[in-house]
Amino acid sequence: MAQLSGWELELVLTGRVAYLATVSGDGQPSVVPVVYAFDGARFVTPLDGKPKRADPLQLRRVRDLQANPRVALVIDRYAEEWGRLAWVQVRGTAAVVTEGAQYDAGVALLAARYPQYAAVPLAGRPLIAITPRQVRSWRAS
Repeated sequence: MAQLSGWELELVLTGRVAYLATVSGDGQPSVVPVVYAFDGARFVTPLDGKPKRADPLQLRRVRDLQANPRVALVIDRYAEEWGRLAWVQVRGTAAVVTEGAQYDAGVALLAARYPQYAAVPLAGRPLIAITPRQVRSWRAS
């Protein structure tokens, strides 16, 4: 598993939105904004109860993961003062998780991080778990 440096970890823990990139079985890329949590070893992002165009397990990102589990996750910091710009890109493998200790821990982390989940419960909703294999990053200063 790839390790995050101090400033990378700070950006990951203070960021609120990430961008999840997947690739379909025929090589078509897709990027979607996601909420996430990080437990020090894995990232999790929910297939939550916000309105979706399809059943969560039929979403493009899930179909892509079934064909190709390699993903990238980008967390960035934009500021009008460009000296504060930064991003972290995590490349890794992902899987849909629906039960077990990893699932329970992921749901708890997400609920603690995003108070909105008090009104949109996560229990019973699938998660995507991402194991980092490589970390790339950049910052302006």
